[in-house]
Amino acid sequence: MPVFQPEIECASRDYLHAVQSARLIRMVNSAYQNVPFYKRKLDEIGLKPGDIHSIDDIGKLPFTVKTDLRDNYPYGLFAVPPRELTRIHASSGTTGKQTVVGYTAHDIEVWAEGAARALSAAGATREDFIHVSYGYGLFTGGLGLHYGAEYMGATAIPVSSGNTKRQVQILQDFGSDFLCCTPSYAMFIGETVRDMGIDPRSLKLRGGLFGAEPWTDNMRREIERLLDIKAYDIYGLSEIAGPGVAYDCERQDGLHINEDYFYPEVIDPDTLQPLPDGEYGELVFTCIGKEALPLVRYRTRDICALERTPCACGRTLVRMSKPRGRSDDMLIIRGVNVFPSQVEHVLLELGMDPNYLLIVDRKNNLDSMEVQVEMNAGLFSDTVRDIENTERRIEAALQSTLNIHANVSLMEPGSLPRSEGKAKRVIDKRV
Repeated sequence: MPVFQPEIECASRDYLHAVQSARLIRMVNSAYQNVPFYKRKLDEIGLKPGDIHSIDDIGKLPFTVKTDLRDNYPYGLFAVPPRELTRIHASSGTTGKQTVVGYTAHDIEVWAEGAARALSAAGATREDFIHVSYGYGLFTGGLGLHYGAEYMGATAIPVSSGNTKRQVQILQDFGSDFLCCTPSYAMFIGETVRDMGIDPRSLKLRGGLFGAEPWTDNMRREIERLLDIKAYDIYGLSEIAGPGVAYDCERQDGLHINEDYFYPEVIDPDTLQPLPDGEYGELVFTCIGKEALPLVRYRTRDICALERTPCACGRTLVRMSKPRGRSDDMLIIRGVNVFPSQVEHVLLELGMDPNYLLIVDRKNNLDSMEVQVEMNAGLFSDTVRDIENTERRIEAALQSTLNIHANVSLMEPGSLPRSEGKAKRVIDKRV
């Protein structure tokens, strides 16, 4: 299979080391000079930009966590003035405020280049039609693959999500070659194809790039069966860039990381010490190729392992395993980040008691979320109509904060389980 950028994707480790070192030095200087947060962090530990001589010095730098983005909301971590921004995206944060990320024109090109590498690794070419069914808007999924398709010279079809029978019609009529969406939505599209009596072999579709939520190899095989395609994993997070940070090749033996732009480490989440290749720990990224938001040693909370031996496909880029969980309590539901603390924040804002339970399930291969909330004594004495109105009010507030629908059920006082230790807030039936 051809490699989109062999000069980087198949480069020697010595060459990658030199590229990473030069970019890290430049990025640390920019962060120190332009981001007061990083200047303060480095000054606190007595570290100056001149102390960073190569990528081997990355362990000297402090970590960045998601709450740092929230505490500097919206633009406090940006290293460029607003007039130099080309675009802003955002994802849900741990409270009602979103995590805001910005891009210069250079950053957009870096992101598009990474997504193009992912498309090429899946077998796409400039002659192909790329059907993008990720959501467009502040979510990074849709525009990430859209720009990646255009970057490599392919044709993007910006369908976005929803209206599944129309999606199938477009797959048929437009001759889409590759499908890009969440794996759960790919399953639903495949089931819709089947239910409409369409032979998947009649579609021109031959591959798909699926990410933004956890999925198993069993799910991969089922998608491949339903749509008669080869299904590829793609990894990204908005704080780093969006989809295209890492990607499957045809070997499907770990996801290649675009480490010339996003330098990876794996650390022990308790001791914060680096772990050797092959050991599972928390994935950390440093954005050595970005201008607007140069995150330093950003803790993703995803648990995985790294592998640096060359892949049989010929790429030498380090590979990450499929994430096998998280070191925090974040849920990923239909591609949207959801924290129990967000739900608690909404309930408290509405004057409810913070006794609640999230029940996440997967029905018809689509994620669903129910929020059970205990009523206080005042609510319990209300009429059925009043209780239903309160449920709808909570649902609307959660939709506004989470950007995802949740069914709310008000429960009798004292009916939810209590714990003497950390309260159990989540039942995830998907695992």
